[in-house]
Amino acid sequence: MLAQWSQIAGAVVFVIVAVVMWNKYVAPGVKAYQAAKNAELAEASARRERLRADVAAAHMEIGNAEADAAEIRARIELASARDRAHTLAEAKAEADRVVRNAEGELERARLAGRDRLRAEFIEKALVKARAQAGGRIDAAANARLVNETLDDLVQGNG
Repeated sequence: MLAQWSQIAGAVVFVIVAVVMWNKYVAPGVKAYQAAKNAELAEASARRERLRADVAAAHMEIGNAEADAAEIRARIELASARDRAHTLAEAKAEADRVVRNAEGELERARLAGRDRLRAEFIEKALVKARAQAGGRIDAAANARLVNETLDDLVQGNG
């Protein structure tokens, strides 16, 4: 019976030593490992949340950039249309001015040509009149004819 009780006592001592060893050496290691893994998981979770926040911020910045780009495009189109209208108005005004100047030049050239033609006709008429009159026209008659012709031209009858 002693052998049996010694076996039971040895088993109880073994269990007590195993529990003490477990509590003294293994349990703190397991707890430390568990705490380290929990801290690592918490850090990963915090990093994931920071990355989600960064992604959300980036999406918001992209939205703001797209809105800014649309506003810039609208401003460019408005400025382009305004510049185009302004340029067209300036070009039309310049074209109108050039046409008016050209019309004025044409009228001046026509008047100058008419005056040259009149002078040429008068000279030819005087030459013809002198040739037909021969020596019958004296200086007084010549002066009178020239003055009458000039008066008619000035009055617009020529």
